[in-house]
Amino acid sequence: MGLISRMTTLIKVKLSRLLDRAEDPRETLDYAYERQLQLLQEVRRGIVDVTTSKRRLELQRAKLQESLEKLTQQARQAVAVGREDLARLALERKAVAQQQITTLDQQIASLEQEQAKLEQAETRLRAKVETFRTRKEVIKAQYSAAEAQVRINEAVTGISEEMADVGLALERAEQKTEQLQARAGAIDELLASGALEDLTAGPQDTIERELARVTVSESVEAELAALRRELGQPEQPKQLGEGSST
Repeated sequence: MGLISRMTTLIKVKLSRLLDRAEDPRETLDYAYERQLQLLQEVRRGIVDVTTSKRRLELQRAKLQESLEKLTQQARQAVAVGREDLARLALERKAVAQQQITTLDQQIASLEQEQAKLEQAETRLRAKVETFRTRKEVIKAQYSAAEAQVRINEAVTGISEEMADVGLALERAEQKTEQLQARAGAIDELLASGALEDLTAGPQDTIERELARVTVSESVEAELAALRRELGQPEQPKQLGEGSST
């Protein structure tokens, strides 16, 4: 299992644990996105490290290549002056340098392969991170919308319950109002008929009421007297039960 695979597996394990205990999945998604960005940065740092190492080996190879040319020239000069011992020493050093160049070539080739793998992995991971970011934002938006809908539904439910209570209160208030209005009307009728004494009336009101009764009585008696005169009847009619005088 490669480095990226192990790190991806680790992220999945941590993400699963967070989902099990997270209260807000949006925070979990943001955390997972940040972890993927960190993984992408680590891959990019790996590419930089491999590229730096390869460049260092290439510089070493270039120096060894220069030494090969120099040692070849030295061996030629030594042979020219009859110093085969020096020529042999130069050629031995050249052979060692050549072996080192071969080893460096192998190491450079290996680093190039590793660099290519990391660059491919970086490309794939970058695409996955971008895809995850897009899906993350969509899911977060959907979650926020669902959360808002839940709050609205709860608010509407609460308002409905409150309105039901208000309706009952209004109904009771209307009933009590009707009862009070009926009671007030009955009291007004009793007061108007005189069957119920108005306790709120003062002494002056009592006098006025008695005077009004006397006035009505006098008016009735006067009208009766006028009718008697009109009919030629005596002013004082006989009372029922009275006999004739003998």
